[in-house]
Amino acid sequence: MTWQHKPWSELHRDELYAILALRQRVFVVEHQRPCLDADGADPLAWHLSLGDRALHAYLRWFAPGIRCAEANFGRVVTAGEVRGTGLGRALVAEGLARIHAHHGPVAIRITAQQYLERFYAQYAFVRASDIVVIDGIDHVEMLRPAQ
Repeated sequence: MTWQHKPWSELHRDELYAILALRQRVFVVEHQRPCLDADGADPLAWHLSLGDRALHAYLRWFAPGIRCAEANFGRVVTAGEVRGTGLGRALVAEGLARIHAHHGPVAIRITAQQYLERFYAQYAFVRASDIVVIDGIDHVEMLRPAQ
């Protein structure tokens, strides 16, 4: 398996379908969160994914100034069958590396589910907001200073 890293314009329709299906399976079905995952921001993002015959991991990221002053990533997701294997950690590390390869040592802001605050702290993210409820789930903004 190799990482795929593409802007929207280079995604093949089968790749896009697999991305949207994984996000919907996890964020809408598993989390029982009836919301519109396809939020209109995907054309502005870079898309990082890993899979072979099936998509196993995905995140999207935005350059500084697109969604906020800092770089930003989100829609971090791993398929249920690969959770607990370390793939989530590898995904975040690869995402950070791709952002820094494109933009240098920039600050990165994320909105994370609150229960994942310690997970992201491993990557030097610190809480930057009070808890906010998004689609019925507690979230916090987190900031990773430029490194």
